[in-house]
Amino acid sequence: MTTKEYESYYVPAQSHWPIVGAVALFMIAFGAANYVTDLKNEANGYGGYLLLAGIALVIYMLVGWFNNVINESMTGKYSHQMDHSFRQGMSWFIFSEVMFFAAFFGALLYARTFAVPWLGGAGNNIETGAVLWPEFTASWPLLKTPDGTETTGMGWFGLPLINTVLLLTSSITAHFAHVALEKNKRPQLKAWLGVTIILGLAFLFFQVLEYSHGYSDEMQLYLTSGIYGNTFYMLTGFHGMHVTLGCIMLIVMFFRILKGHFTPDSHFAFQAASWYWHFVDVVWVMLFVFVYIM
Repeated sequence: MTTKEYESYYVPAQSHWPIVGAVALFMIAFGAANYVTDLKNEANGYGGYLLLAGIALVIYMLVGWFNNVINESMTGKYSHQMDHSFRQGMSWFIFSEVMFFAAFFGALLYARTFAVPWLGGAGNNIETGAVLWPEFTASWPLLKTPDGTETTGMGWFGLPLINTVLLLTSSITAHFAHVALEKNKRPQLKAWLGVTIILGLAFLFFQVLEYSHGYSDEMQLYLTSGIYGNTFYMLTGFHGMHVTLGCIMLIVMFFRILKGHFTPDSHFAFQAASWYWHFVDVVWVMLFVFVYIM
């Protein structure tokens, strides 16, 4: 038998981080619900403060918990089997993210494929469509809401196209960084990873500009602009949140590399961050096609 078959499996001691995370998530959920209620009722409640406190507690939990994991890894407590467990965990996490976006893409495709034609009279539904929305025109994007409010569709040219080029390029540079790590070329690794981070931050900057343009008096594309505004901001907004998380992961990897962490044979944390970055790139390509172009 090989040596790996006799490797011990490290079991951490009892940790307080899971309960801290559970309390933080409860504070976020409860605080967000009360914050929305306060906004609706124009009241000065405690929801916003509770939400911010929950977010701060989540950040504290993540920093503390991952610090423990890094220390355990650097002190040689993890075996090949533990590495396999981490890979499974990251794979399932990315799969859950795929299902998360699949729900929003499903809502978009349902609205475009079924709801819009149905309101326009498809399937011998002329009478119902005429009653619900007499002036409705079955075309996408829907630029007019039932109350008569009009908006403007966001085109694919300009900022969206620039962001697509940025993310696709960042996926290439992230791959080059991974190859440099596997070949133990530390200067190239730092350079390629630094470029990847800069491209990701540039994407977020241009998305902020895009949202500012959407909310301008010229476009009047708001989150409340009917099903089109809803799906546009929900899909692109959640994707932007994931890009932010991916940038944070890459920045953490960059500082760990500066401290001398990772070797060509042991670098799953970097690989996991790379997987996640490629995932958000693929999601953006789908967004660019189904939200902006089609």
